[in-house]
Amino acid sequence: MAMAEPLSALSRWYLYAIHGYFCEVMFTAAWDFVVHFNWKFPGVTSVWALFIYGTSMLIVEQMYLYLRDRCRTVTRCLVYTVWTYLWEFCTGYILRQFNACPWDYSQFEFDFMGLITLEYAIPWFCASFIMEKLVIRNTLRLCFEPHLEAALGTLQPSDFVANGYLKSD
Repeated sequence: MAMAEPLSALSRWYLYAIHGYFCEVMFTAAWDFVVHFNWKFPGVTSVWALFIYGTSMLIVEQMYLYLRDRCRTVTRCLVYTVWTYLWEFCTGYILRQFNACPWDYSQFEFDFMGLITLEYAIPWFCASFIMEKLVIRNTLRLCFEPHLEAALGTLQPSDFVANGYLKSD
């Protein structure tokens, strides 16, 4: 029997990208509700968020693997928060050169060039904690079952019951 294979870096990147994209939409919807009491919850993002979040979280995953036995969770989350600010500034700066930066923090009191703002320090820290404890840890536990994929290829529709489960004898 073949051993389960961990997800490839590309598969993990995809999961991280989709997770970040979803969180961005939900955060902007919640923010608009809190600030403007907008009950429609119009969350927004940009297609660039897929690359930005997927790549950043894959890098944070590597930081986690390196730091998990070297420092405490609070310290790691501070490192991830600093990384998030650096990554947000750099990607925003590059995208701004092409008039493609989807965010602008100029209206915030503690912004820097409109690309980052200290007002998001606590949300970024909390997101880092959730990212490590929930998203990265669980994504690293996911595996492909190669023998299951081969077995599913030999099944016929009559092998399933109405709810999608395999019949058992």
